[in-house]
Amino acid sequence: MARRSSGGTPATVALSRAGIAFTLHEYPHDPRAASYGEEAAAFLADSLGVAPSRVFKTLMVSVDTRLAVGIVPVTARLDLKAVARALGGRKAEMAEVALAERATGYVAGGISPIGQRRAHPSVLDESAWTCPTVFVSGGRRGLDLELAPADLAQVTGAVRAPISRS
Repeated sequence: MARRSSGGTPATVALSRAGIAFTLHEYPHDPRAASYGEEAAAFLADSLGVAPSRVFKTLMVSVDTRLAVGIVPVTARLDLKAVARALGGRKAEMAEVALAERATGYVAGGISPIGQRRAHPSVLDESAWTCPTVFVSGGRRGLDLELAPADLAQVTGAVRAPISRS
């Protein structure tokens, strides 16, 4: 994989600073897309033959009133109870969009798990480890990053847990 070191988004800068290899994948973003993750997965499937289960979405949640990050395949749903358990909490709910944007420095649909304004406790779905590489938002709509799951976990400090459901 290529490593980028110039400018870019906070996510690409964080990866470069950490010395983690990644590949950028840009795609034409349609602002009318119903699901940004599914839009990315469709592009990557059509252009590179990537299985949609390798494309992950970043979801901001509130676990016992503390913001956290759930990273799951776009083909699955986030299990809020499982996220709470993985982080030692009792209850989780989806964070409000405006709060997620302020806390991460990214806009909804382009929230990357990497390079957020503040580090948040993160959980990466265990299914990521069945893939040689995974794709996550690069910090803006129309940009995905490809990297090894272990590198994603390292740079985000994510714990590994089964947090997705069909």
